[in-house]
Amino acid sequence: MATEGAALTITGLVAGYGRADVLRGVDLAVPAGEVTCVMGRNGAGKSTLLKAIIGLVARRAGAVRLDGRALHVLPAHRIARAGIAWVPQGRRLFGPLSVAENLAVGGLMRGNSPAALDRVLAMFPRLATRLAQRADTLSGGEQQMLAIARALLLEPRVLLLDEPGEGLQPSMVALIQAAIARLRSDGVAVLLVEQRIEPALRAADRIAFMVAGRIVEERPAASLSRRDPAFLHHVGV
Repeated sequence: MATEGAALTITGLVAGYGRADVLRGVDLAVPAGEVTCVMGRNGAGKSTLLKAIIGLVARRAGAVRLDGRALHVLPAHRIARAGIAWVPQGRRLFGPLSVAENLAVGGLMRGNSPAALDRVLAMFPRLATRLAQRADTLSGGEQQMLAIARALLLEPRVLLLDEPGEGLQPSMVALIQAAIARLRSDGVAVLLVEQRIEPALRAADRIAFMVAGRIVEERPAASLSRRDPAFLHHVGV
């Protein structure tokens, strides 16, 4: 596991629910300005990894560090303040609130900077035309844009994305992938959980395969193809 230039470094992470361990010693580095994609079969622990990083799943052992600073000793709200933003599967927007109100909630921790709001609306101009609209009346793609935009108002060093293209039409997936590419160019470290091969190959710089709560193989995305045996072996496609 290479750690040089890594924004987020995970070492020996053991975490789970109740008495059951889901993560069984995860080692992973997520470099600044790169997209690292975690892939694996259902139940491998991919979403649990993101929740453990953000402090929502109990850690038994191991460490999570951001630019060398220990995050695993902090409560969840201080992890977010330190520079980690999470977009969960299912978006979890405040449906009855407007787009503008959802964004304001996202920006509370940073004082709702007008400059930060301008940046996210420039990234997702469709949202700028829907600021007064209720979040639960948006299309699925627009809701995902809003969920990402809300997270970006934390001005994160690291963005955690859990299957952002799930259930969306290809044009919306392309817009979200363009936003991920923009974040990469801005130096944000992106940790992406993805189940589908083609979006993973298009978005990622590196792919880490997770099996039974461990990272068992990492490969540059450019070295993989749709027919690579690694996908069949680790992802089951």
